[in-house]
Order: sequence, then structure tokens, then C-alpha cells
Amino acid sequence: MDTNAVKTYGIGELLGMARERAVPVVRGIADAALAGRTPCAEYDVKALVNHVFQVVVQFQRLAAKEASDFGETPDRVAGSPEWRERLVEEVDRLVAAWSAPGAEEGTTGAMDMPARLVGSMALLDLTVHMWDLARATGQEYPGADAAVVAELAGAVDELAPTARRMGVFGEPVPVAEGASAFERLLARTGRNPYGE
Repeated sequence: MDTNAVKTYGIGELLGMARERAVPVVRGIADAALAGRTPCAEYDVKALVNHVFQVVVQFQRLAAKEASDFGETPDRVAGSPEWRERLVEEVDRLVAAWSAPGAEEGTTGAMDMPARLVGSMALLDLTVHMWDLARATGQEYPGADAAVVAELAGAVDELAPTARRMGVFGEPVPVAEGASAFERLLARTGRNPYGE
């Protein structure tokens, strides 16, 4: 295979790649870890899982050009021992929604953003928050596929100024000279890829 050939992946394909990395992390979160700290200061593990649930469900709606509601985040973890498998099912629905014909075309969401960029936002959350959850629960996160990192690098370029103003991203963190592309991506969102 010619490694110089550049393949353009659809958001659905990229989300499918991220799903493969995410599912073992979700299934590896012990109930005893739910109260633990995460690299996202405002979230403990349970709150971050609920946030990921909310993102995954609402971005399915955005793929279909439907109205989304990011207001109140329901607690989908409490009282449900099956929350891990329900989250995996919702991630599967997210992949399917963004794989549907037309999902990446036009604009979507209250801010009428380009649909592909909105899909990249879902990809960013599914990738970076899974790293957060792995880090918080003592799991290894194997990084992200090169195609996913390439898509997210462009999305972070576009989103970073607004995301920093809104407090979604922290200030960039310095990285070692030999840092991987994924470590550099994490650092650009304000995460320390080498620790909390």
C-alpha cells in the first residue's frame, strides 16, 4: 500500500475507529471508580460518563439535522447496572447516524455550523474523553488512529479560539520533542498527555 496516498474518511468511518478504542474503556470502568477525579476538573468519572452519554445521544440528532438539547445532563449511570452496554449501544447509534447518506452535508445545530465540523466535535469528545476516562480509571488508552488524529487536528485548529474562550479547552500544554501526534492533540486541548 502506498503510504503517501491520502484517503478521505467519512465522519462515520472515523467514529467507527474511535468506537473500537472507546468500548474497552467503557467496559473497563469499575463502579468503585465512579467517584474518582478525571483530567477534566469539573467532572468526576460518573459525571464525565454522563456527559459522554449526553454528547453521544445529542450528536445523533445533529447528524439527522434535528434539534439538540445540551441543557441538562440526565444521570444515565445511577441505578442502572447496564449503563456500560447502553452507552456502547448509543455509540453504535452515533456511528450509524453519521454514516447515513447526507449526514455530513450542509449545516446543522443551533449555530448552523458545517455538518462535518459538528461531526468532528462528536469525534473529538469520543476520543479525548475516552482518554480522560482511561486515565482516571487506571486503564491504558492506545492512542487514536492516524486518520482520527488528522481529522481532529484540523477541527481543533478551527474550534480552539472559541473553545478556550468558553472554557471547554484549557491553554495548550508543552509536550516533549518526540511527542506523538495524539499527545500533541491532547496538549492542544489543555491536557497533559503525561499525567494529570
